[in-house]
Amino acid sequence: MSVRCQPALHLLLACLFCLLSSALQAQGQNTTDWQTAVQQLFPSATRLVEKEGSPPVYQAFQLDQLLGYAFESTDYSSLQGFSGKPIRLLIGMTPEGKLTGVKVQEHHEPVFLHGLGEQSLFNFTDQYAGRNIATPIVVGSIHGGSVDGSAVGYIDGVSKATVSVVILNETVLQSAMTVARALLPDFAQGPQAIARPELFEPLDWQQLLQRGLLQHWVLEAAAVETALGNSLRLYPGFAADADLPFSELYFAYLNTPTTGRNLLGAQAFEQLQDQLLPGEQALLVLSRGQYPHVPEDFIPATAPSRINLLQHGKAIELHDMDFNNGMLQTLLTLPAGDWQANIFRIKTHAAFNPVDPAALQLNVTLRRNPLSEQHSHFEQALTLQPDLFQVQAVDAAPAPAPIWLQMWQQRLWQIGVLLVSLTLVSVLFVRQQRISRHVHRFHQLRAGFLLFTLLFIGFYAQGQLSVVNIFTLLLALWHGFDITVFLMDPVIFILWSFTFISLFLWGRGLFCGWLCPFGALQEMVGWVAKKLHLRQWKISERWHRRLQWLKYVILLGLIPTAFYSLTLAERLAEVEPFKTSITLGFVRSWPFVLYALLLLGVGLFVHKFYCRYVCPLGAGLAILGRLRLFSWLTRIKACGAPCQHCHNKCEIGAIKRSGAIDYDECIQCLECIVILNNEDQCVDAIRARKQAARAKRADHVIVSDWAPQR
Repeated sequence: MSVRCQPALHLLLACLFCLLSSALQAQGQNTTDWQTAVQQLFPSATRLVEKEGSPPVYQAFQLDQLLGYAFESTDYSSLQGFSGKPIRLLIGMTPEGKLTGVKVQEHHEPVFLHGLGEQSLFNFTDQYAGRNIATPIVVGSIHGGSVDGSAVGYIDGVSKATVSVVILNETVLQSAMTVARALLPDFAQGPQAIARPELFEPLDWQQLLQRGLLQHWVLEAAAVETALGNSLRLYPGFAADADLPFSELYFAYLNTPTTGRNLLGAQAFEQLQDQLLPGEQALLVLSRGQYPHVPEDFIPATAPSRINLLQHGKAIELHDMDFNNGMLQTLLTLPAGDWQANIFRIKTHAAFNPVDPAALQLNVTLRRNPLSEQHSHFEQALTLQPDLFQVQAVDAAPAPAPIWLQMWQQRLWQIGVLLVSLTLVSVLFVRQQRISRHVHRFHQLRAGFLLFTLLFIGFYAQGQLSVVNIFTLLLALWHGFDITVFLMDPVIFILWSFTFISLFLWGRGLFCGWLCPFGALQEMVGWVAKKLHLRQWKISERWHRRLQWLKYVILLGLIPTAFYSLTLAERLAEVEPFKTSITLGFVRSWPFVLYALLLLGVGLFVHKFYCRYVCPLGAGLAILGRLRLFSWLTRIKACGAPCQHCHNKCEIGAIKRSGAIDYDECIQCLECIVILNNEDQCVDAIRARKQAARAKRADHVIVSDWAPQR
């Protein structure tokens, strides 16, 4: 090994030692006992009663007055976090249904443990204090902040941790509503009405209106002006004398076949039933006018801010299903006009009873100027025929909402772009011989794809795979596999699935050389080194082979640790700089940033140093890659005997002197295929061309000697 390498490697190992020491220290910290945790949720409590009863709750009293209940989310919700394990919360709630706070007791979410830091998670849960669960609580807001109102309560999300905070919010709501229905009189739930599937009668649009199965609501401008106390002319974009009413709506409950099947058609109605989970219900809303039920910038598959349901004095959150990919109008026979249509999901934990009195609420927010806006709420009764339903007892434990499906719907366009890119790289690998003949275009294609991998897959879509994903998979297989854990992040799921399949076709190289964002970043560091003409540190063949084993040693150390303590294993996985560089864009405490920068800095002098010697993820993929079915990279007889051109040009050091390719180390940059297909680079081709030229000259001499003399 070069003497120049040693100081940099010593500094690198020192940084790594500091990170591992802090991980072990954090592992030894103990959590507080239950009395202290409950006291934090009820500071004025003078007496605490340990968890008991059904449902199991802690009770907090001030003398003999009940202040409220505290309960652990794992007693009521089985939702798993992004790590594959539940987020354990302690939730406090008053007898009126107001949350006193939410405390995180245990979690394994990597983005908070080793990325953004736990404080950002605690800041998120602090937003629940003082909120009443009678008002739907939604993560994120079109208003761009934390907005609280009588219709819907919004709390700020956490950038780069969307999946984790959405799961946490669902966990809070499921747990709190379960306790409220069991212990709080205002939330008591009666027998549930279920649509009778055998009842169906063909009806057209007008007949549905006459029977009250489809309801029509026109909100005139005059009513809005009266409620606001101002003329609509004061609000940009609105007028009292417009051709259209302020808002015209049609809405219908779709679970009953007589309504849903007549409106959507038999096939679409069956599709709707398949998409609804047990206990979920669907509501169709159509509107037009100056103020439709969703704004122009409404994001499909999210909760609308303008409408919600009211029942028993409590607001019920609606969630867009993005049914038929948003092309709902094609299924409906609509009156003439420019209509907007959505089917909204009513989740199970909302406990909406279709035969009890209810109303559709339109929340009107009009802005006079950037600093002033006014709010008002309008209601229209939602009445349904009782004979269309049968009454049955409420399930004690409602099925959890399909959060993974929401995540796929919200990231639909990212999924499409990713699938197109994976198709492109697959075609490139299958047709590598033909594509690599065009040297300049191939290099442009590879550079462009690596830039796409870094910017889109890495920084934007957060698709950096990690050895932590291997922990999650192994633990899931050990404790009981549940695919919904892996479906929570569609980009990661698709990348893992594609990478797993590609291991058996091409080995580890397709991912490591083309789809790894940090690998792409290292490649670009290599480009910079070439532009600056930096002299590369020469690592001897002997040390090169030895250092290759380091990543396998790291992997074999991490996997048993994961079975002992997942938290400890996740902290030790900081040997990967992925979270610091890709997930957080180097916005992190200085030891992590220094470690990542040192790895990249060494990469200026040793091409892709981290990939070659340190990466435990690459080691795991290399082990599985040994089961590949094909060896795609072409070798010819002259490779290694005597030609050493590919061996010398391979910057990753994966081509042996014998000419054989070490697929365990190869990142399949395809540069060796480019050389073989280029007559100006391949030594064997150059030699063959020279031999052909000499033979041609010899033939020309012979012909000249035998030519007739004049």
